[in-house]
Amino acid sequence: MTETRMLGVLGGMGPLAGATFMARLTLLTPAARDQEHIPAVLWSDPRVPDRTAARLAGGEDPLPWLVRGIRGLEAAGCGAIAIPCNTAHGWFDAMQAATPLPILHIVEAAADELGRLGLAAGPVGLLATKGTLAMRLYQDRLEGRGYRCLVPPEAEMDEAVMPAIERVKANRVAEAYAPLAEAAMRLVERGARGVVLGCTEIPLGIAAGPALPFPVADTIDALARAALAWARPAG
Repeated sequence: MTETRMLGVLGGMGPLAGATFMARLTLLTPAARDQEHIPAVLWSDPRVPDRTAARLAGGEDPLPWLVRGIRGLEAAGCGAIAIPCNTAHGWFDAMQAATPLPILHIVEAAADELGRLGLAAGPVGLLATKGTLAMRLYQDRLEGRGYRCLVPPEAEMDEAVMPAIERVKANRVAEAYAPLAEAAMRLVERGARGVVLGCTEIPLGIAAGPALPFPVADTIDALARAALAWARPAG
């Protein structure tokens, strides 16, 4: 039997984002038959407390639930973990400290995706949850690579972006397209050369309508590419 690295996927945040990650991982894999795909285990637990509420409103701490999922993936024999939820990366250091397995960082994957799209240092738009923005998960890491993040104003977050994310979580995906597309276009109008879709619900909403006429870094695809690079290292 050929030994192949097994990927663990800590999902359920939300369930559709985790399922879409698995689909995109499969579709992005250069494989001609089943046996050439990446072995993966999806731990999809939608009971994980809301990450934005935990960070901004004193909600229940998600870390014990996140670590519980990590333990399940460890027990399944996984060699690394991907988390298709951006806001959960606010607990990245604590999660990494809880496991010897490497956790692939979605923001680093997104930064690599910007480079793949040909967007070097400069202004980029950022659509994400209020929790992700408040924790500066993207701003600090991307600025370290020479990018400057433009984000929607607070009123637009409250009236368009957050409600659109909630629609995706409620399986009303088509309704999310218009507000998300408009928010992305406004960032480009303000000088962004492309937009990072920094919440894994956002690419699902954007995919429900016409393609945007500027580069977008889809963090689901970015994380899937990082997982493939881990599973099949060069050389």
